[in-house]
Amino acid sequence: MVALLLAFSVLSACGSKKEGEGAATTSPSPSAAATATGNPADVIATYKEGGKITRGEFDSFINVNKMFSPQLAQFMTDPGFQQDMLKQMVTFRVLSAKADDKVKADADKQVTEQMKAITDYFGKQEGGMDKQLKDNGIELKDIESLMKMSFYTMGSMESKITDKAVQDSYNEQAAAHAFDVATVSHILISLKDAATQKDLRTKDEALARAKEVKGKLDSGGDFAALAKEYSDDPGSKDAGGTYKDADINQWVPEFKEAASTLPLNKISDPVESSFGYHVMKVESRSTKQLDDTLKTQIKSQLAEKSLSEFAEKEYPNLIETNNLPKPEAAPAASPAASPAASPAASPAAK
Repeated sequence: MVALLLAFSVLSACGSKKEGEGAATTSPSPSAAATATGNPADVIATYKEGGKITRGEFDSFINVNKMFSPQLAQFMTDPGFQQDMLKQMVTFRVLSAKADDKVKADADKQVTEQMKAITDYFGKQEGGMDKQLKDNGIELKDIESLMKMSFYTMGSMESKITDKAVQDSYNEQAAAHAFDVATVSHILISLKDAATQKDLRTKDEALARAKEVKGKLDSGGDFAALAKEYSDDPGSKDAGGTYKDADINQWVPEFKEAASTLPLNKISDPVESSFGYHVMKVESRSTKQLDDTLKTQIKSQLAEKSLSEFAEKEYPNLIETNNLPKPEAAPAASPAASPAASPAASPAAK
C-alpha cells in the first residue's frame, strides 16, 4: 500500500476496540462505502475562533480515511468512533493552521509526491481511481485536503522539536536498548512447520536435535552448512543462519535477551523460545548512532507524542458545540469490582 502519512495512525479512532472485534470479512459494497448521514450544509460542530465543521466536510474526512483503511467501515455508526474522528479533524484544522510558510512549502512538495503515488497505485486497481473515489463518495481534492492538513500538522509539530529534545530522547531510548543492533547466526529447531503450523516434533525431540547441532558445532562443524541442513527458519537458513546488523527489538523476548547478553562468537546452549530451540552465535553488537535518519525518526516520535497530548488535553477546551451522537456512559463499577476493594490493590498486599 502507498506509504501515506496520515496522523490517523497517531490518533487511532479505534484504539479502544479489541483487534479483530467485529471485523468486516469483506470489503464494503459501493452503496455502503460512502458515509452520508445528513444535509451536507448542516453544521455538526463549532470550535473556538469561529471554526465550524459541516456534515459534508465531516463525511468526506471519514470517507478518505476509510478509503485507505477499509476496515473502518464497521465503525461508521459507532458514536465513539464519530467523536474520535471529530477530535482528529478539529485537531488537524487547528494545528495545521499554525504551520508557517516554510513548513507549508516543504509539506506541499511531499503532498505532490504522495498524490502521484496514490493515483498511480489506485489507478492499477480494478476500476481505477475513479471507481475508488465513487465507491467512497469523495473527490480527489478531498484526499489532497486531508493530506495537506496532516503534513502541515506534523511539519508544524516537528518544527518545534529542539535538538536537545531529540538528544535527550535518544539517550533515554538508547539506555533502554531501543537502538541496539546485532549480527546473530542461529539454527532453529522448530516445534511446528513454519508454513502449515503442523507439529514437527515434541519439545523433548526438538531439544535433543538442538543439542545434536550444538555438539557438531562444538566439534568444528561449519555453521552455514549446518544451518542449511538443520534450521527450520526459512528467513535465514540459506544465508548461513545469519541476520546481519538486525534490530534486536524485532525478535521474541527470549531470542532478544540471548542476542543482548551471550558472549560474542561463542556457540550457545539451546535457547528456548515460542518457536522452539535456537543454537546461537552472536558475532557483533552495537548501538545505532544518532545520525540524520535516526534524528528524523525521533523527531517524528516526539511530534506524534505532542500531537496526541494536544488532542487529549486541549481539544475539550476548543469545542463549543458538538451535535454528533454521544457514546453511552459506561455503568458505574460496583464496590466489589472497584480497584480499591480488591485485596491485591491495597498497599498492604504489595
